[in-house]
Amino acid sequence: MSRSTVSRRSLLIAAPAVALTLGSGRANAQSTRFRFNLGWRVDAAAAGPLIASERGYFREEGIDITIDAGNGSTGAITAVASGAYEAASADLSSMIQHNLTTPERRLIAAAIMYDTNANSLIVRANSNIREPRDFIGKRIAGQPANASRALFPIFARANNIPVDSVQWQSVDPGIGIQLFVRGEMDALAFFFMSGLMSLKAAGMPLEQTRTFRYSDYGLQSYGNGLVVSSRLAAENPRLVQGFIRAITRGWIDCIADPEAGGRAVKARDPLLDLAIETDRLKMVTEGCMTTADTRTRGWGAATEARLAASIAETVQTFGLQGTLSPADIYTDRFLAPMADRTLRGARS
Repeated sequence: MSRSTVSRRSLLIAAPAVALTLGSGRANAQSTRFRFNLGWRVDAAAAGPLIASERGYFREEGIDITIDAGNGSTGAITAVASGAYEAASADLSSMIQHNLTTPERRLIAAAIMYDTNANSLIVRANSNIREPRDFIGKRIAGQPANASRALFPIFARANNIPVDSVQWQSVDPGIGIQLFVRGEMDALAFFFMSGLMSLKAAGMPLEQTRTFRYSDYGLQSYGNGLVVSSRLAAENPRLVQGFIRAITRGWIDCIADPEAGGRAVKARDPLLDLAIETDRLKMVTEGCMTTADTRTRGWGAATEARLAASIAETVQTFGLQGTLSPADIYTDRFLAPMADRTLRGARS
């Protein structure tokens, strides 16, 4: 049974939390097994790999794909580093921390998934939190493995907020949503599209919220990348290239036709709301993937300046020892040809 994976090069994987397997038809005898960790639960942020599986793009590359849900970037990175998965979608800053602290199991991004970082804090529109320093003393819901919680120190440092000045509440994301809706939490730490659409599904209209995206308040780092182990990249470059090529096709399709992407997500989990997931997907593609850089350089590409800024920001904020070069965290040798990763039909 051919299963599904996400992208091409920098997939960060999450812990083997809820395993969800996607079938894309019978794999031929020469197909290579490939396990991809989404780094989060199945929702519109998984549309690219899901539609790539549905349309047979992985099968065309000789890949027997498995797509599993994850539980955050930290778990996804550990899963790839341990060999439990070949690739994952994970936050680039978390991967930088991993590479500096565990150099013997170094990972590398084979593609950038989110050109604009998606991490954020969400508050109620009528709250007294109107600027970053207003978070001091507030209760914020977010699991320890949650990337928006993990990267809060970067947001805090950029805005002169003591890192230990907020009260973190370690609760399941679904419980955090309910507590916030009931007014028992001051803020949520979430990827903006995940948090906003989950609140909408819980009955809170978007106009009743205010979002502090880290990228609007000093964060320079790229968001999620498709991460693989350096060992796999060296030993089986054709496999990694095929994976990135297939997932790139999937995301290009979703950017051009988010309704089709929403249907692919709904097909994977029939309990999801099609309208919610389609709107969430538009937030993903318009808010994280469609930028001046991706229009010029194509989906998955990175610049040396942004990579260097991502490294410096992470090292300085977390007081890490050592340093890395852009080539230590990203490679463009697995990217699809420019013609295949040029954005089509994207809204400005």
